[in-house]
Amino acid sequence: MKRLRNVKIVATLGPASETYEMIRALHETGVDVFRLNMSHGTQDEIRQKHNHIRQVEKDLDSPIAILADLQGPKLRVGNFANGSEELVLGDTFRMDLDPTDGDANRVCLPHPEIFEALVPGVSLLVNDGKIRLKVDECGPDFANCTVIAGGTISNHKGVNVPDVELPLAALSKKDLSDLEFACELGVDWLALSFVQRVQDVEEARALVKGRASIMCKIEKPKAVDRFEEILDACDGVMVARGDLGVELPVQAVPPIQKRLVRRCRAAAKPVIVATQMLESMIESPMPTRAEVSDVATAIYEGADAVMLSAESAAGQFPVEAVTTMDRVAIEVEADPTYSQIISASRNVKGSSVADGIVAAAREIAETTDIKAICCFTQSGTTALLTARERPSVPIIAMTSQLGTARRLALSWGCTCLMTPELERFKGAVVAAARAARDVGYATESDQIVITAGVPFNVPGTTNILRVAPCDERAIFSTDPE
Repeated sequence: MKRLRNVKIVATLGPASETYEMIRALHETGVDVFRLNMSHGTQDEIRQKHNHIRQVEKDLDSPIAILADLQGPKLRVGNFANGSEELVLGDTFRMDLDPTDGDANRVCLPHPEIFEALVPGVSLLVNDGKIRLKVDECGPDFANCTVIAGGTISNHKGVNVPDVELPLAALSKKDLSDLEFACELGVDWLALSFVQRVQDVEEARALVKGRASIMCKIEKPKAVDRFEEILDACDGVMVARGDLGVELPVQAVPPIQKRLVRRCRAAAKPVIVATQMLESMIESPMPTRAEVSDVATAIYEGADAVMLSAESAAGQFPVEAVTTMDRVAIEVEADPTYSQIISASRNVKGSSVADGIVAAAREIAETTDIKAICCFTQSGTTALLTARERPSVPIIAMTSQLGTARRLALSWGCTCLMTPELERFKGAVVAAARAARDVGYATESDQIVITAGVPFNVPGTTNILRVAPCDERAIFSTDPE
């Protein structure tokens, strides 16, 4: 489906958006990737959403990426006898392994691995950091704390431990079940929550067995510290600013976001900026000015995609939220400053033939009257390298592999089209010319740039660049067999 922007939109499905009709409306409005949050809903409910997406894809003949987001080892307190309690600044409060209901003095924290890692002086953050506790004394089954920031604590509120690396398995029992379920469904991307080390990625990849691409959610300080090795091991990144903003000072998150986006782009790996982008649109048909600026900032930085969470999953205005993101993206990308920023931040040091081909394609497209870059790709690598260049003309990614087309729906600027397997280069040129005309990027009087690899249908062989007319008569009269 042709978009009037390059950045992609990811939308989370939930009670407000789980029907076929709504999913179709969201895709037609601008959603390129649908996120299935494995933290909510049964596997049967997830399967139904997946089936609806694939039916929309079939009905509209438009490849759609599906991202399954694993819950990860989420840490939560137990129950309170009264349902909730008020913690007051300066009071003492105890967390322990006692399963009895909590009160104003203590509560169960059913995670012995936390107590194993604690030392006096570290912080425990509760309810997205609204409550802050300092550990004064701890042992293998308890932590006596002082309330540094008070507030209401209630049943099953989340706990963050920003100061230490927790000896937690990257995948819980639920995650292991959900991972296999999602891979059997045929999702395109699998997001790993609370990644702390490269071994977390390697463990997941061994279980996925090539059935999906792996995305790492960066939401722990340790993941930021070890970002380079995590980036090398994964296929894409989500800058998950929710927990990241809880475990780190909020003022640290914007520069981290900028650094991570730039590193992902240099590595030719898709990056999503997520969390609270249009939070007010859960209840309002209009966003705040600050939210619009936040979305625009991520686009100016060169992110591949921006994401809606509760706005599309449980909000009252999911279509309006997508429409807002779409309009912001179109406006930003039309700004001359945007192209200047994108060009100035281009920092590619690749030395392969494919690196040279895609860099030349972008240079030719931007210095001559070229309407699109059409790249033939089997694994998707050539399209990712082309997207890394952030050319000023559309990218048409042509592949015979449906899985590749779906995965590339997440990548900046890529319009993904299916094509039969080709054996001759002239056939590829003709197919590219027809695609550019059919999508509406070019007319018969225009020219396009084509990149491909010979022999065809062999991943990693990008070695040809051709400037071709969109007039098939000119192709047949001038091109060799």
